[in-house]
Amino acid sequence: MTKPVVIVDYGMGNISSLTAALKTVTDAVVEISADADRIHASQRIILPGVGNFKQAMTNLSQLGLVKTLQTAVCERDIPILGICLGMQLLGKSSTESGYTPGLDLYSGTVKKLKSNLVKVPHVGFNQVSDNGTKKKLLNGLKRNPDFYFTHSYRMTSHGSDSIGSTFYGENFTSLIEHDNIYGTQFHPELSQSNGLRLLHNFMTLTC
Repeated sequence: MTKPVVIVDYGMGNISSLTAALKTVTDAVVEISADADRIHASQRIILPGVGNFKQAMTNLSQLGLVKTLQTAVCERDIPILGICLGMQLLGKSSTESGYTPGLDLYSGTVKKLKSNLVKVPHVGFNQVSDNGTKKKLLNGLKRNPDFYFTHSYRMTSHGSDSIGSTFYGENFTSLIEHDNIYGTQFHPELSQSNGLRLLHNFMTLTC
């Protein structure tokens, strides 16, 4: 039996748009679930997210999904794609609504955009500048493609795992690849053809 792709349902995701986008790029079975067994049995995991980091971690904790996701990614090596808030949750912590630990799957930390420089939240299409390293999620796309953003916080990350950055008053990490961990600060499901290509790339990763 073909393993499903599981979109994690924890009450804070733009799931309908994401599901519709996935149906255009894959024939795989896509499930929306908060069940640990279904997540552990998946071929890929997508962690969407819109809203507050602290509330998101509270929801994940109450559903018993913190350990579930850590086990799935770190012990079972299932690829995971975090989208917007979902990418931020993959990191160590956030300062949104006070210090809150994240899933700690990735070394990045989350802080607010510098609102004295630009209008926050950051909303609209913006360029993702790659750092010249080999990248799986951007395969087949032109250099420095545009994607759709809507966020007030950003991940601070350094090193080769931060494969894409975006300038909005400051440079911030907008794309990560770290072993089987992938993240986009932008919304590929709302980013037209570039976003569909990125989702296709994630769905066709060699696992």
